[in-house]
Amino acid sequence: MSRSSRHPTLRGLVARFFAILLGAVVASAGIVAMQLPFLHERPTIHLSLNPYASFGFTPPPLAWPTQGSAAIDVPALGITLAHHNQVVPIASLTKLMTVYVALKAYPLGFGQTGPCITVSNADVLNYQMEKSQDDAAVIVQEGEQLCEIDLLDGVLVHSAANYADMLAGMVAPTAEAFVAKMNATAKSLGLRNTRYADDTGVSNDSVSTALDQAKLARTVMRSPLVRSIVDQTQVDLPFAGFVNSFTPMVGSNDVVGVKSGRTAAAGGCDVMALAYRLNGERHLLYSVVLGQQGGNVLADAGAAAYALATSARSSQVDVAFAKDAVLGTIGFGNDVAPFGLARASDVFWWDQNNDHPLRIRLRHLGYRIHRGEIVGWIEVHSVEKPVPLVALRSVAAPTLWHRIT
Repeated sequence: MSRSSRHPTLRGLVARFFAILLGAVVASAGIVAMQLPFLHERPTIHLSLNPYASFGFTPPPLAWPTQGSAAIDVPALGITLAHHNQVVPIASLTKLMTVYVALKAYPLGFGQTGPCITVSNADVLNYQMEKSQDDAAVIVQEGEQLCEIDLLDGVLVHSAANYADMLAGMVAPTAEAFVAKMNATAKSLGLRNTRYADDTGVSNDSVSTALDQAKLARTVMRSPLVRSIVDQTQVDLPFAGFVNSFTPMVGSNDVVGVKSGRTAAAGGCDVMALAYRLNGERHLLYSVVLGQQGGNVLADAGAAAYALATSARSSQVDVAFAKDAVLGTIGFGNDVAPFGLARASDVFWWDQNNDHPLRIRLRHLGYRIHRGEIVGWIEVHSVEKPVPLVALRSVAAPTLWHRIT
């Protein structure tokens, strides 16, 4: 055979070889192309909360008062709400700011007395004047010693106007200077609708809103000393002896103070702290009621504040998840595994608006999911720390055959 007759055969073999190679490349490219969606596909997750009846619970509406204005503040759950939040006179609720300004000037802890004063004849005359005007006051005697802790007890428990005056006198040289401090402090705390004209609330020009007073109560009650004082039904003062609290329901039904007040213009006003349990810990929520008119206005304000506080407390939802309880499935296609909590946990939220805030945040996962691997977290509006979810069995990576069929 000549050289020229062999070249076509060789060329045919080479052509067939490259054709086969090209076909293999094209086929491989097709397979890769079919796999591209899988390379970016995340595992599917299905959440099932049917066994937990709490997720279908809708609490009754909040018990807002039928007159005046009101607010609630639930610090542990990040809830603040107001109802008819008008700027109105606040009577002796004013003394909450008097106490706060005094404690800023002279911080006080348990077992401490703070600075002391000697009662003057002017202080006695001031007591007599306030009693004649039917203001709350505590009898004083010229020459007696009253310390900061005594004045705080008298102001917070018995709402003593003359004690508030003496407390203000410890901090500032004049009544006007002290009121200026009160207003500057209100501004610094973001109480935009609050203005003070005196340290007692006798003036109708000492005004605020229910929401501002709830915020102030929460701030003042950060002091363990204040919390211990307002929780008393009575207090023993140096000369006056035992005097009772004017705060409705204090010491019963989980009520912890805080302050009440009344004038003809303000009506009955009450700031109430109510204790409740959250994740095994004791917390306080605050309800404020202003402008109650008719009858026993202090008692009416207390009853309205209590009804509002208990309705807010009943809006808390607590779901107890057991360890390894199945909450859903995760996996690829038909190959799925159940998942549950890595540890027993309570999940809390406030469900007044029937807005179940439970969310599942999925972790970035590969194709293979191992038993016990964290697959995501339960989050509740950032109120609770995220609760880890784990796969309760392993899920194998999808096979090549499963990916292309």
